[in-house]
Amino acid sequence: MKLKRFAALGLSALMAATALTACGGTTTSEPAAPASGSSSAQAASDEQITLKLSTWDYSTSTYIPGLIKNFESSHPNIKIEVIDIPAADYTTKLTTMLNGGSDLDVIIVKDADTSRSLADKGQLLTLNDRIEADNINLADFNGLAENFNYDNKQFAMPFRTDYYVMYYNKDIFDAKNMPYPSNDWTWADFEKMAGELTGDGNYGAYLHTWQGCVGNWAMQDGKHTIMDYETGYDFYKPYYEMAVRMQKDKIIQDYGDLSAAKIHYSGAFAQGNVAMMPMGSWFMATMIDKVNKGETSVNWGVATLPHPEGVEPGYVVGAATPIAVNNASKHADAAWEVVKYFTGEAAASYMATTGQFPARADDAVIQEVANVEGMPEGAAEALKVKHISLDRPIVPKVADVNQMLTEQHSMIMLGQSTIDEALAEMAKQAKDIIEG
Repeated sequence: MKLKRFAALGLSALMAATALTACGGTTTSEPAAPASGSSSAQAASDEQITLKLSTWDYSTSTYIPGLIKNFESSHPNIKIEVIDIPAADYTTKLTTMLNGGSDLDVIIVKDADTSRSLADKGQLLTLNDRIEADNINLADFNGLAENFNYDNKQFAMPFRTDYYVMYYNKDIFDAKNMPYPSNDWTWADFEKMAGELTGDGNYGAYLHTWQGCVGNWAMQDGKHTIMDYETGYDFYKPYYEMAVRMQKDKIIQDYGDLSAAKIHYSGAFAQGNVAMMPMGSWFMATMIDKVNKGETSVNWGVATLPHPEGVEPGYVVGAATPIAVNNASKHADAAWEVVKYFTGEAAASYMATTGQFPARADDAVIQEVANVEGMPEGAAEALKVKHISLDRPIVPKVADVNQMLTEQHSMIMLGQSTIDEALAEMAKQAKDIIEG
């Protein structure tokens, strides 16, 4: 059944200082009692336990409160106290708290790559025994769980995910009598289509100023990451050539103009003069909210992200938000119950009805997301994916490499370096960062 209302109160998860939210909670069925001797034994006792869970921008989120309400309903002996930290300060404050011996129990990690540094410092509990005792199949997480396994130790579980899709303006396509994008198309198709849609005051496409809105497409095949400096970053070249051509031909807006004006992608698409825009799945909540509030009249749709030549359709790029247990928690078993619930089937189904993307997502969950009122027709098919490559691998020094790539991205798009010069500089600086 479709929800009566979908409220997008702000965006978060993947992009800094943002948070996806949606309408209120539902009650889930009580889980089966844990087997004797399992990791859940303490949590299933009559002992009253209060756990501290850290998250960000809780006051503007409703799907986290809904999950907590559902969890406490099925675990009456466990209460959750939320430690709410502003998104902009979250990673810094969390690191400071854990370094100081914080009594946090459950940690939602905002920036996924932070989990590696926390694990390296011994601040995250190893979950292998609990996963085995509770018969959890990590294959249910679409390949995301492996990203939080270091040296054969599972330090976190994927909680939610977002990935890139293609948004498009149906009215611009209709005005040109062109068919809408399919769910099996290539980046060459995208560029050709964007050129044909340009004109009459409209841009055929919008590429946001983030480095990922060019470089990410080179990683869809799952064979490369931003750390692969040994290749000379030659896998980026076709996508930078495409972006530079499209900018030169005025198919997309000028990078320099967008940067100087600090244009936000949501405003650029909602204005109605952009035919296509690759952006994360989190943006669907914003579009629904803008339409409901009368802030845009764009008749929008979504399609699967174009794929590189030779790569299967449904191979996309995204990110995952992990959840973990503080290694210093005095209630590790109860904290594990929270992690297990938040990453379980009941939570995935609930999150889907609010428009969130749980890491545990099968066709049924995707259909629930697509059934949210305001979602465009065909969303279920467009959102099905076969493989999600992380935009940033969970390895040391990835943040430093990402910042460097962003700087060189600007040099290319501003015309201050040739593509070959910038790629060579990327490789040189990445080597210095990684090996230094």
